[in-house]
Amino acid sequence: MLTTAQSLPEEEVFDNTLRPQAFADYVGQEKIKRNLHIFIEAARHRGENIEHVLLYGSAGLGKTTLSHIIAKEMGVNIRITSGPAIEKVGDLGSILTNLEPGDVLFIDEIHRLNKSIEEVLYPAMEDYKLDIIIGKGPSARTIQLELPKFTLIGATTKLGSLSNPLRNRFGSTHRLEFYTPAEIKRIVLRSARILGVELDDAGADIIAHSSRQTPRVANRILKRVRDYAQVHRENQIDAASAREALALFEIDPLGLEPTDRHMLRAIIEKFRGGPAGIRAVASVIGEEEQTIEDVYEPYLIQLGFIARTPRGRIVTEAGYQHLGLPMPESQREKFI
Repeated sequence: MLTTAQSLPEEEVFDNTLRPQAFADYVGQEKIKRNLHIFIEAARHRGENIEHVLLYGSAGLGKTTLSHIIAKEMGVNIRITSGPAIEKVGDLGSILTNLEPGDVLFIDEIHRLNKSIEEVLYPAMEDYKLDIIIGKGPSARTIQLELPKFTLIGATTKLGSLSNPLRNRFGSTHRLEFYTPAEIKRIVLRSARILGVELDDAGADIIAHSSRQTPRVANRILKRVRDYAQVHRENQIDAASAREALALFEIDPLGLEPTDRHMLRAIIEKFRGGPAGIRAVASVIGEEEQTIEDVYEPYLIQLGFIARTPRGRIVTEAGYQHLGLPMPESQREKFI
């Protein structure tokens, strides 16, 4: 899926090339940037580490980029890992003991940490100590290792899945919001300059409005439109080439792909507009429930095309209009 906000392994080098290196280059999230700037400056004046930071929001909004900028502003190194990658307590111990004083440890998908690993992380975050159990049974003993003072930055798309004890140990929590079309346009124009692509204002507008309000999606679409333009338009992206490329990729002006439209049609045609349970919708369109909840549904809700109710998903009047379908009166009554 071209417009998925999930990071793809083959995009790592591409993302690093376009990643802003300072708050001045980071577009959007103005409130968070102001708060973090004050947070960092105050810590630097005191000669201390900043407190642990928790960033949450949909995938592709810039949590990893913000973490890199925080480390750079503090003048320290950053160590990157993810919740699923830390399988054993020993894995976490190895990471923590190899940190230098002041370093940033970034854990992506922190909500997926094993509970036993969370228990070890608590004293590490609070007291900078690591408790290790040696041996088993009656002869088992605990030794405590001193850790260098570090800053943990956790990132999650599911704040509610984080346990209260872990969530409460973060001194600063920030929610990343979806971007406005104007902000996405600035990101696309900046990325085009870095990539050496000729992109005019009208072409940037079209790409921005098709990017699901997400920088990662915007940069991915720009990359694909660039490929199209290099073959058909001599590396120049204008409104016409942007529209042609997006039509080829079956991305509509609002960034919806065939699966998004298939999901809306399935709820309308198979379930009379809803309500429809997530399991039933997944069965009809042939996608996993988790994929629907993480990839497709958030943006459709953001657009106001579907509504989530206790009984299931309902397609709204805006959703009907986008597909060019009339909304039945019986369906309209469900919103009264």
